[in-house]
This record gives sequence, structure tokens and C-alpha cells, in this order.
Amino acid sequence: MKKLHLVSLGCTKNLIDSEVMLGKLKDYEIVDDSTIADLIIINTCGFIQSAKEESLNTIFELDSTRKESSILVMAGCLSERYKDELQEGLKNEVDIFTGVGDYDIIDKLVQDKQSQFSNKVFLADDKNDRVVTGSSYHAYIKLSEGCNQSCSFCAIPSFKGKLNSRSLESIEAEVKTLVSKGYFDFSFVSQDSSSYLRDFNIKDGLEQLIDRVENIEGVKSARILYLYPSTTTFKLIDKISDSKLFHTYYDIPLQHINKDILKKMKRGKGTEQLIELMDYMRSKPNSFVRTTFIVGHPGEDTNQFNQLCEYLKDYRFDRVNIFSYSDEDGTSAYDFEDKIDEDIIEHRAEVLGNIVEDITNQKLQEYIGKEFEVVVDGQSSEHELLLSARKLSWAPDIDGEIYINDNEQEEPIKFGKIYTAHITEVSGIKLIATIK
Repeated sequence: MKKLHLVSLGCTKNLIDSEVMLGKLKDYEIVDDSTIADLIIINTCGFIQSAKEESLNTIFELDSTRKESSILVMAGCLSERYKDELQEGLKNEVDIFTGVGDYDIIDKLVQDKQSQFSNKVFLADDKNDRVVTGSSYHAYIKLSEGCNQSCSFCAIPSFKGKLNSRSLESIEAEVKTLVSKGYFDFSFVSQDSSSYLRDFNIKDGLEQLIDRVENIEGVKSARILYLYPSTTTFKLIDKISDSKLFHTYYDIPLQHINKDILKKMKRGKGTEQLIELMDYMRSKPNSFVRTTFIVGHPGEDTNQFNQLCEYLKDYRFDRVNIFSYSDEDGTSAYDFEDKIDEDIIEHRAEVLGNIVEDITNQKLQEYIGKEFEVVVDGQSSEHELLLSARKLSWAPDIDGEIYINDNEQEEPIKFGKIYTAHITEVSGIKLIATIK
């Protein structure tokens, strides 16, 4: 068999597209060593400057060490966003260029050694035979592609287009197929998940989705990632909280809390409305709330930044990601004149990061003595005697890792199985637990 090395950069939505490509290239053996691969694919991210740099560095690195007869493919968002410049600038490094519309014909492009950029955005559905990676029990399900929002800092709509939702029937069919293969835990994702089916003038798309998934035998656990403030309703918050299957997990990037900055960001809700929405989420039993903030957006002054810091301290989110503002061409913020100095942005990111770290550590300490369901993934990278697990309600890879150092059951622990864990201590940013 010929050998394939694939690198998927950026978000989990990119990962799904990468898994579709793996499904189309099943004649290849997947290898970790790029130097022996006959085919190398880099599915790039073009969201912000750091992601663009990572994508380009990965291409240069893999090109410098690949064997002479190999084929190197550049696919994905960065390739789509700058297709003309990259095809000219990387013609010595890359053999095939493709963007975000041709994942399902990657086998044909490789066979013909042909670059192609279709005038569409590919949306994975139940007809694609994905090769799910990274887990034997968890899979991501893409709800839609594109976005109808017009955030000042975001270039995604410029190369992903308007909202394009999958049908409920397609999602239901894919979940059933994956359940038949042993998967029981699902994360539903898109650029703006709370707008799902709004392109069909349906405003309760996620609520209908929850009903569909709850009726699929074999699904044991589910969560929704990437809600959007202006399309998240109190009714949806209730629906998630009341579900016996979906975790009370709210992932809603706020980006800021000051009303003037929110207006400049074109986020669709003001401060009072946001606070009311977030307080309602927090009022739900066992709620877990994750968010994202951007520091250094053009026009952000010291008082506005301090307001963000105070809100972060008061609300005590369960998990927070901090991004430094990235000046992206094609966005409305790119033309703003009141840009913030890079050193100030870096300092603000550090201040906010320290607040997040303190709160996260406090949250972890609150788990000591509690019991909840976990899934054991395998041996930890820390020590051969420790097993790596995740709280079942947490999203994979982003919400944390639990080390299992003891087992009170008579049977050996099996990977990919749900257990009850008792948290005994915190070590750094890891919880330590015993299987009961």
C-alpha cells in the first residue's frame, strides 16, 4: 500500500473535512512519519495570523524532509483564502492546491495530480465515509458551513460563504451509522451552531436536533459547540438543560463585554442582554460554561479592558480561551484607524490569561471529593502507571484531562468505557481520580 501522512490544522470543523479525505483515500496506509509517505496532505487554517504562520511553517517543514517522489497537497482555509498568491509563492513546495470545496474528490485530484478550487464550500454529510480519528467512542458532527454574521474581526464568511445547514435527516443518518460502529459520544459543531437551519427560516433548529438525537438508540452523551449570542435563546438554554442526553454545556464565544466594543465588533447584543443571557445559563443545575474573549480590538481603551477583567472575575467561567486581536485583511476592523499597539495587546492578553488561570485552578479544586462519569482514553503521556481520562460532559482535548491512579473495581479498566471516578486531588492543571 502507498503511504499517507495527513496534518489537520485549526478547528474541529477542519478535522471533520480531513476525516472525509481519509475516507476517500482508504487505499493508502496512514503513517505518522512524513518522510516515508507517498502522499502528504496539510489541511490548513487561515483564521488569524498565528494560524496562518503555523500552516505555512508546517508546509515548509514537511516539504524539506519528504522523499523526492512524494506528492504534497495544500488544502483548506488558508489555501482558499489566498489561492492566487500561494499558488505562485509555493509552486516549488506544493504539488496540488485545493481549498474548501473539493474534500470529497481529493482522490481524483491526487490521481490526476491536479489543483482545483470549486466555486462552492464542501459540507460533510451522511454520504461521506469518514475515517474518524483520535477516538474509538467520540465523533464530531458538522451541522453547517458558512456564517451569516458580520463580526468586524472575522474573515471566515469571505471564504466560507453564507450559512448552509445540513438537513436533520442527514445528521440523524450519520449519527446512526457512527453508533453502529461503536461511537456513543458526539459533539455537534459549526461556525454558528445556534443559527442551525435559520437559512431555511427555521428558528428552533437546535431544539429539533436535540429531539432527533435523543431518539437514537445507542447515543449516551452529546454537547453543542459554538453558540452565537444573538441567536441563542432562553428557550434553547432550557432545552439543553432539560435534555437527559445533552450535557448542560454552553460554549458561547462572547469576545467582549463592554457595550461600545461589542458594537464595534458587530456582535448583535449589548452588555445588559449578554449578562442576562449568561446569568440564565449559569442558573441551570450543573451548568458548564465556556467562552472566548478577544483583547486589543481597535478602540479598546483601558477602562473597557478593565470592565472585561472584572466581568471575568465575577462570572467565573468554567473554561476561557483568550485571543489577541489579529488584524485580518478583508474584515471591517482592518480599516479601523484606532488600532492598539502590539505591546499593549500582549500585556492585556497576559493579564487576562492570569485571571483565567486563577479561576480555572479554583474550579479544579472544587472537584476534589466529588464523583462523576468519566471515559478512560488510554495511558497518559505523563507516566506509564497513570491512565488518561475525561469527564464525560467535557469536550475532548479542550476542557481538561484527568489522571486515573487507582482502580477499586475487580476488573481491569477498559479504554473507551464509561466509569464513575472519585476525585482525590489536583496536580498542576490535572485532576487525580480513583475509579470506583
